[in-house]
Amino acid sequence: MQENYPTWVYIVYWVVALICLVSYWKLYLKANKPGWASIIPIYNTVVFLQIAGKPIWWIFLLLIPIVNIVIIFIALYDFLKAYGKRSLGYCFGMIFLPFIFLPMLAFGDSQYIGMAPTPPVNPPTMPTPPTMPTTPTPSQ
Repeated sequence: MQENYPTWVYIVYWVVALICLVSYWKLYLKANKPGWASIIPIYNTVVFLQIAGKPIWWIFLLLIPIVNIVIIFIALYDFLKAYGKRSLGYCFGMIFLPFIFLPMLAFGDSQYIGMAPTPPVNPPTMPTPPTMPTTPTPSQ
């Protein structure tokens, strides 16, 4: 059975798709990656993982059901951290309203800062080894 949707549904769909495509293109350019990489299947995921600071082999984890949901969430959160957005609220916005949050990220004032390692809050301290007392040697 074929369903015929009103024309406005198709127009809205293509406008939203175009907004997301242009936004990803701009985000890839901000990260000094080629913008065209955002429209090439599979390669766009590889570049996305690079921007997020994740290893390329994570692409294989995306093929595992249920695991892929967790991996996408982690990669998206780290992708946003690479642009200075460290809130879970922004991450949920990207998941549920990408046509709003993608242009905000792409055309807003956010800059690509990369995935600099964050120092631990309380770095562990190494205990100093005890020193052996030295006994004076008798002189001859």
